Amino acid sequence: MVDDVPAGGHTAAVVADRFDRLTWRDTYRQSAGLRELVEELTERHEHAGDLLTDAFLAAYQVRPRLREHGEMAPSRLVNHRIVAALTESPDFAELRRETAGDPYAAAMAVLAQAAALRRMLERSRDAQEEAERAAGGATTVADVADVTGAHRRAALALAAAAPGIGAEARNAAARAAAAVREEAALMRAWGVGPAELERMPFDQRARLAERLRTGRLARWAELIGRFRQMADGERARRVENATGELVGVTLGDDLARVIPAELANLGLPKLRAVFAARYAAGELMLYESQGERATGRGAVIACVDTSHSMYEAGPGGVTREAWAKACALALLDQARRARREFVGVLFSSADRIRIFRFPADQPAGVAPVLDFAETFLGGGTSYQTPLSAAAELLAEEFEDAARARGDIVLITDDECDVTEEWTRGWHEAKRRLGFRLFGVAVGAPRAAGAGSVLEALCDNLRSVEDLTDVHAAADLFRVI
Repeated sequence: MVDDVPAGGHTAAVVADRFDRLTWRDTYRQSAGLRELVEELTERHEHAGDLLTDAFLAAYQVRPRLREHGEMAPSRLVNHRIVAALTESPDFAELRRETAGDPYAAAMAVLAQAAALRRMLERSRDAQEEAERAAGGATTVADVADVTGAHRRAALALAAAAPGIGAEARNAAARAAAAVREEAALMRAWGVGPAELERMPFDQRARLAERLRTGRLARWAELIGRFRQMADGERARRVENATGELVGVTLGDDLARVIPAELANLGLPKLRAVFAARYAAGELMLYESQGERATGRGAVIACVDTSHSMYEAGPGGVTREAWAKACALALLDQARRARREFVGVLFSSADRIRIFRFPADQPAGVAPVLDFAETFLGGGTSYQTPLSAAAELLAEEFEDAARARGDIVLITDDECDVTEEWTRGWHEAKRRLGFRLFGVAVGAPRAAGAGSVLEALCDNLRSVEDLTDVHAAADLFRVI
């Protein structure tokens, strides 16, 4: 259906219904960035507000449609040419895959194109002035001769600016697509799904995006994404590449099912005696098939060291804290897929601890996830405080829901002592609740050495020296 052309021609290049226009007005009201941009451009270009409306709708609509050149008011021919150049650019289709139907993303695309839109308007200044002069003689659409003449003169003036406009439009669409794609990837890396974003108010989403783009959280996104990709692959491997359908690990002395991390101990002379002792006691970590799986599975608890030394960066620029928390967030995903509760325990000195609980039957929510990621306690290192807290949480779960066999992952870069009395209580809790303790020594090989406290406490222990390597923890996601 073709719109009736009003007297003097249309002022909007993109065909829009009242719902589209309402969406624009609502987004404009909520976005301080859009309001500031309109105010700035309008000081030098009278019809810039209409141009930004068109740019927004072109990105927002599922199938944007531009009016015919001849339907436009001469004063808006420059706007029409700019929007046409944007929609014709090769990257515009990619941009719209992220922005169609999403007012926030469409507004972001407009803001990302601000510098290019400013330059395109400047390039078109002479054409705009000519169009304004030509428009003076065209008072009604019925006056075909005047309208045709006005369009002809304006078109000639635009022709000189067209090459520059086209180049700017291509660059603008590419930059906008990259900016929107980067923010979408950032949200995905932090576990913020499309449904949650759709429900989120505009200003809250803008604040979240700013929070994720700045500070150390921005530097962690790529690492978190790699951890999640690795974990997804390991979950697939444990089902597809093993005999039977493997669902985790158990303890025993069947050498045919010993996990690789245990076998690796045989290659280290200092750990061969440990391997032999575990074999004799029937406590080697073995792959577990579905037929062996117990019905109840307890919580997954990540105890993350946030002492001062965890802030140190390795050769690749990745801090120990970043690696530890990226691993913990991947474990959060692991727990949710298995419908298990996840608990993040941040610790340092004996009196410093923060606990973040993520129940299996509730959405994780981006706010507590970010609070968990951003919290850093500083101070020294104490194993007893976080491990006791973890055991108490598993005991509470066992008493309330009769779920046992939880998994605790202790990620630290330090070695510290534990008392004999505490150790006796710890082993009793393990026997009663049937949980496992996995240890990860990040950037500190001595903490994972033979005879260390970590080695004595953990059922399974690995050392991570290269903090750019997410695969150093791959076996965790096969057995938890």
